[in-house]
Amino acid sequence: MLASRNNSSHSTFFILLGIPGLENYQFWVAFPFCVMYIVAVTGNITILHIIRIDHTLHEPMYLFLAMLATTDLVLSSSTQPKMLAILWFHDHKIEYHACLIQVFFIHAFSSVESGVLMDMALDRYVAICFPLRHSSILTTSVVIKLGVAVMVRGLLWVSPFCFMVSRMPFCPNKVIPQSYCEHMAVLKLVCADTRVNRGYGLFVAFSVAVFDLAVISVSYAMILRAVLRLPSGEARLKAFGTCASHIGVILTLYIPALFTFLTHRFGHHVPRIVHIMFANVYLLVPPMLNPIIYGVRTKQIRDRVTQAFCGKGS
Repeated sequence: MLASRNNSSHSTFFILLGIPGLENYQFWVAFPFCVMYIVAVTGNITILHIIRIDHTLHEPMYLFLAMLATTDLVLSSSTQPKMLAILWFHDHKIEYHACLIQVFFIHAFSSVESGVLMDMALDRYVAICFPLRHSSILTTSVVIKLGVAVMVRGLLWVSPFCFMVSRMPFCPNKVIPQSYCEHMAVLKLVCADTRVNRGYGLFVAFSVAVFDLAVISVSYAMILRAVLRLPSGEARLKAFGTCASHIGVILTLYIPALFTFLTHRFGHHVPRIVHIMFANVYLLVPPMLNPIIYGVRTKQIRDRVTQAFCGKGS
């Protein structure tokens, strides 16, 4: 009976509706999503290319930025191609294993992105509070270890609930009322007791968010205390400027992510279209805005981009 149940689960497929409520406009809605995806891919590849070719940027801040750009590429590419296929070509069907892979990549790399932002906060803390020891504390080896740690955490934390879902039977209803496979959306299609899965999902989400936000908050509290002690107003302004872009990136990630997480579990009265649009924003807007924010706010990146385009122009 177990074998037949698993075979039934493994041979099934799901139907992704896209954006319910906008069926008559989905073709046109896809264009801004496509533009945002192109901007996200182009911007993050540009950031990675500039950091790769310019050895003066092989410093902790830019290495963490390269990790963030890589994570953004994975996050946006795990959902947007399929979403555009749904909206433009009505390709609503997604195979069972492809759906689980999408669940894994979305949640694992959301955790990785949160961890990278935490690492970047630690980098800013060391750079501002211990400027003379920054290079000796955050060596390339330490930066790589921090990156590997958040990657391993994401993979280990997310793998169990993907495995648990794969062992459960699904109901005849195979419709997911959004544009990609997400853990809670898939779990609602299971014909079995899902309390363990839901509990573990909450544990993962809260453990990652609480720990990372705690480290980020403490880091910036220490930064604020150090900056306010600086004698020069110009020095204080410069120190705040170095952190402004990072704070902007944190807000673009956590605000829509928190809204999506809470409405999936508790927002039963939130209109479905609002929830679905925020769910899409959560996975696309941060990857699009991050390279723009860092390109505008970080002089070294901005100068390299300008030089690259001027070089091409000449």
